[in-house]
Amino acid sequence: MGQPQVVSTAMMMCSFGIAPSTLNVLPINRVMVEGRPAANIMDHQPILNIPPFGMCTSLANPTVASATAAALGVLTPMPCIPVTPAPWTPGAPMTLIANQPAVTPSSQCMCAWGGVIAIQMPGSMQTLVS
Repeated sequence: MGQPQVVSTAMMMCSFGIAPSTLNVLPINRVMVEGRPAANIMDHQPILNIPPFGMCTSLANPTVASATAAALGVLTPMPCIPVTPAPWTPGAPMTLIANQPAVTPSSQCMCAWGGVIAIQMPGSMQTLVS
């Protein structure tokens, strides 16, 4: 059995973020699912597709490391600016959107600061991908 299709307004969370965020999918692929644009693995652009997650707590993030050092080693979260150079993985091998695999609820996107961005709520409830 398939998984729900991930669409624009899907709820995401980063392992180093302190707040959830919503996936933004532009309607350029012309595939709508339950009235919202469907996501493919290439919808990973920072800010455009993946907005910030509030504050970042990763020491791999230079701003967090600098603020933590200034606070004498006390972890000091700083504003999140996602850096996601690679596509979502894995995609749905049998469901293509604009010739790219669809994003599924089990897909993840890696942030350069060490965070793992995961889908918490896919946004669609009735449409399945496989």
